[in-house]
Amino acid sequence: MAEKARVTVTPTACVCHDREKYTIEVELAGVDKKNIDFEMSDRSFCFKAPRNDMEYLGCWVLAHAVLPDKAKATFKNGLLMVTAPLARPFKGVKVPIE
Repeated sequence: MAEKARVTVTPTACVCHDREKYTIEVELAGVDKKNIDFEMSDRSFCFKAPRNDMEYLGCWVLAHAVLPDKAKATFKNGLLMVTAPLARPFKGVKVPIE
């Protein structure tokens, strides 16, 4: 009997930053923490997280460089939370709105 194909889903994610760090939140309902594969580079992050009936899969590009070796991740109640410090503090130029 053939094994049932696993559906791939890109989960809901919230990616935001302040002047010092990125905060990333990804909903991974029903996943066991030991099955999450999360990788981060200086400008992006990718993950894969299988569960019984499907596999969460996603990659995102970051607008500002981070220090991936200083990133911290936690997983609780189906929510993956990652913080990663910016490589340089964000300093923009305020643009007046007419």
